[in-house]
Amino acid sequence: MTSPAPDRAILPLWAALVAAVVGGLALDASFPSLGIWPLAFVSVALSLVSLIGRRVWSASVVGLVYGLAFYLPHIDWAARFLGDDPLNWVPWVALAGVESIFMGAGAIVIALAYRWISRVMRPGPWRLAATSLVVAGVWTSRELIMGSWPYGGFPWGRIGMSQSESPLAVVTSWVGVAGLTFLMVLVVALAIEAVRVMRVRRTVGWWALTAPALLLIALILLPQFPTANAGSFRVVAVQGNGPTAYLDQGERYDVLDAQLQATEEAVGVDPDLVVWPEGGVGLDPLDDANAAAVLDRATRMVGAPILLNAAVPDGDLVFNRSMLWTAGGVEQSHDKRYPVPFGEYVPDRGLYEKIVPSLIGMIGREYEPGTDSPVMDIDGVQAALAICFDVLFDQHIEEGISGGAQVLIFQTNNADFRGTDENLQQLAFARMRAIESGRSVVNVSTVGTSQVIAPDGTTIDQIGVDEQGAIIADVELRDGTTPGILLGAGIRGFLLWIPLVSAAIFGVLASRLQRG
Repeated sequence: MTSPAPDRAILPLWAALVAAVVGGLALDASFPSLGIWPLAFVSVALSLVSLIGRRVWSASVVGLVYGLAFYLPHIDWAARFLGDDPLNWVPWVALAGVESIFMGAGAIVIALAYRWISRVMRPGPWRLAATSLVVAGVWTSRELIMGSWPYGGFPWGRIGMSQSESPLAVVTSWVGVAGLTFLMVLVVALAIEAVRVMRVRRTVGWWALTAPALLLIALILLPQFPTANAGSFRVVAVQGNGPTAYLDQGERYDVLDAQLQATEEAVGVDPDLVVWPEGGVGLDPLDDANAAAVLDRATRMVGAPILLNAAVPDGDLVFNRSMLWTAGGVEQSHDKRYPVPFGEYVPDRGLYEKIVPSLIGMIGREYEPGTDSPVMDIDGVQAALAICFDVLFDQHIEEGISGGAQVLIFQTNNADFRGTDENLQQLAFARMRAIESGRSVVNVSTVGTSQVIAPDGTTIDQIGVDEQGAIIADVELRDGTTPGILLGAGIRGFLLWIPLVSAAIFGVLASRLQRG
């Protein structure tokens, strides 16, 4: 059996660039607000086809264009952080550009993997399997690197996270988000290799199509890994809709007053906990006796502690801190683990002040990353916290579950991005975390959308954007650890290193064969 020339590109460069643009836009459409999740498969297919047979320079260009076509529309909300400043486009374009450079670098490795494996292995089922596994692995490796470096990474826009409304979401309970990304790309890579075989030997190629078809069917039919019911917990999630954006103007107590007004709905419902969002106080209550007294009265009024959040100085450092406030003050606290680079702190500030001094000067915050446990014991119930950006990091969620968490509580402030898809994208991440961990999620925003999400990902109740209100819900507590959580770190480690090592080995072998 023969095969197409391994060094020959399937598409001419102009067509590959068109495919990259369409693929990037399709990937964006697979996420909220459109949320057309099957388009993620279309996007991966267009990206891979555009890279087969490419040389290094053209693969990098095609990958860069694919990244720009995805990230520019996907994170256009980043242009809202600095309000109406004439340079508000700089953070958006800079972030999208950096992420797209990573996409271009990863595209080179994918293109080389196609080339090297075709030179080393004879056509047949083993080459088909090896090519598909390595390509899917390298794609996932790229995601993992982008999600951890530089400055802690930006794990936004992962293929697996696009499936929050898909039947494939339950796969995360078995293999985590990284595992779902790998399996989705593997389905597409197998299908592409099957078609390539069929182009030469149609009768032989049909067997190859069964592999991606059976894998996709298995993923769709896979049930969610079960966790055990451990009772219920009455929560009041309060969305004050106050002036909480970084550049919002308001009086000192406006944010606190908005939260207190919405919290009045909790009076008489006998809650176990009242949850306020990130930045839901608007000041440091530990440094404001009047605010502290108001909070003391509020806890007595509702008959439950209030989980609130504020920027709190601690010595020479400042932390984004969530505090469990009781009638006697703070009982427990947790500091945000992953402050947002260039939003909540400026890494290498001296360097960037020389490049864009006016923009860096507008970012006065310098939050330190927390190191304490995200788990709080609330009257015997173990609750794991994630403050806004923290929800994106797999290891943070795993730490909470391994610490015994029976429910997940996410506090966020989306006010800087009003009128964009940012809050819906983050809400999709919260839903995926519920399914992945088999836990209820209480996701509370300052300005919306706030939701209480069941362990299977269904929405129990919600408050829409730009609304003030409170959700009163008896959320289900769960015990037990899913494989996606228990094995998550090992799966990520395997998918980070093994594909890259495998591609390198094929590269060495291909080089030796070529010299021979």
